[in-house]
Amino acid sequence: MEIIHISAECYPAAKVGGLADVVGALPKYQNKVGHIGKVVIPAYDTKFIRESEFEVVYDAWSNYGNHHFPYRILREKTNKLGFDLFLVHIQGLTDRPSVYGYGDDTERFVAFQIAALDWIVQWEHRPDVIHCHDHHTGLIPFMVSNCLKYAPISKVPTVLTIHNAQYQGQFGWEKLYYIPAFDLWKGGLLGWDDAINPLASAIKCAWRVTTVSPSYLEEMMSNARGLESLLRQERWKSAGILNGIDNEVWDPATDQMLNKNYNLKTVEKGKEANKRALCDVFQLDSSKPLFTFIGRLVDEKGADLLPDIFYSALQQHGDRINVLVLGSGENWVEGRLNQLKDVFGGKYNAYIGYNEQVSHEMYAGADFLLMPSRVEPCGLNQLYALRYGTVPIVRRVGGLRDTVVDIGDGGFGLCHDQASVWDVTHAINRAVDLYNDKKAFKAVRKTMMKIDHSWDRAATNYIELYQILK
Repeated sequence: MEIIHISAECYPAAKVGGLADVVGALPKYQNKVGHIGKVVIPAYDTKFIRESEFEVVYDAWSNYGNHHFPYRILREKTNKLGFDLFLVHIQGLTDRPSVYGYGDDTERFVAFQIAALDWIVQWEHRPDVIHCHDHHTGLIPFMVSNCLKYAPISKVPTVLTIHNAQYQGQFGWEKLYYIPAFDLWKGGLLGWDDAINPLASAIKCAWRVTTVSPSYLEEMMSNARGLESLLRQERWKSAGILNGIDNEVWDPATDQMLNKNYNLKTVEKGKEANKRALCDVFQLDSSKPLFTFIGRLVDEKGADLLPDIFYSALQQHGDRINVLVLGSGENWVEGRLNQLKDVFGGKYNAYIGYNEQVSHEMYAGADFLLMPSRVEPCGLNQLYALRYGTVPIVRRVGGLRDTVVDIGDGGFGLCHDQASVWDVTHAINRAVDLYNDKKAFKAVRKTMMKIDHSWDRAATNYIELYQILK
């Protein structure tokens, strides 16, 4: 089968969060089992795109409503990602350094979706599946099925994967004219709660809907920012497929970003060397347990709790622990985390921003990774941590519930139930006790690193889902 993945992100071309990692890995693993996975994203002004070699494969004009624009489809020439990567270049709309955060994001992503479909509809053959990811591509299932100019591909199955239902891309009905001509009596398929809602429309119109973990699928039925009843209504065509990780990118034995590579047999010495190098950079003491947080500093991730969590833990444990943070997000959270450097110098540090290399170094050098999330559709950080022998400390929610088993239940992680300072601090206390029990700590590390969370299983699950649609 030929599967076209259409997304706002794809690692390493453009990354904001876990969506990029999924789209950058799933098609590669689908190709490995004999299918043809391709990816289409906007042509951002990112370092990867500037430094890679592309060729123009299509050049045309299109429009959203009265706004006409030229666009080009570019293909990465070397296939270095393990799949064909196509970019939709629209001058003035897609060619910006950031993926999101502009006042005209609605126009940017509507134009991107229309241009992508305009290109696909003129192919001499038809793809077997168009796989859409999150609300940025949520209008595609509706347009494929209902817009007159896409009639030649109206029978191509569309699949929607919801990576995060908290973001839905709503915009006002006054912009309905952006969407190519269709029978207006079908306009209800676009709307939800008095607005055009791309995510809701995709849930209604896609042939199948998937989420990135079984638990998140169930949680959305009662917590999806107003889409709960719609998701319950469409439950019959929905499935939760747990994300995997790219074992080629995330492999401590070969990861070129690490100070020292290691495997299951050499994990103790390997992690010790990486921890020592990491602590040297951030002025921490490598003889103490190192607790880390890596991610967006937003309420969804429980990041608003972090300043009080770290203050409480560092006050309680004195000189017996280290803390290191990597992330960016809410300004006030960034500010409070930075302030802690002055209070706990030598045992706490923070890197405000994002750095892919530092994240790899932290997974390899840390002893524990905190994920106190309020919402976590799947979570990839805990899977990276397991792969690198770092014990995840997670809230029992979404994909964290599906992938981390508490050591008290014979597992390999530390779990808590509430997104609260007290609950997370208690989990940190348990972690210190585990760290001090060297035999138990080594055994947990060995167990974690044996777990296979690669994309092989998930890629097969998606192929099986596509085949139902044929």
